[in-house]
Amino acid sequence: MVRKIKWTIRALNDLHDIHDFIAKDLKRYAQIQIENIQIAVSNLLRFPMMGHKIPELPHLQYREILIGNYRVVYRLENKQDLVIVMSVMHVRSLLKG
Repeated sequence: MVRKIKWTIRALNDLHDIHDFIAKDLKRYAQIQIENIQIAVSNLLRFPMMGHKIPELPHLQYREILIGNYRVVYRLENKQDLVIVMSVMHVRSLLKG
């Protein structure tokens, strides 16, 4: 079981950008989407392995969870009982390794 979730600056900036993009049209939906992402990430405290390996980077120790049209990329630091959220991106975005 994980004790802490740490968001990288990049991941926090991603959330901000997602919110701003959606809020141009629907401010309330933007807030709901960010809350859904945050709730899903908080579930990693109890179920850190619920995400799956990233298809385009199977050789790396990163995992992802999908929330609506977004993917949250994270990694586990087992020695520190920590989940580090690396980034949040649209599901159509591909990672390069």
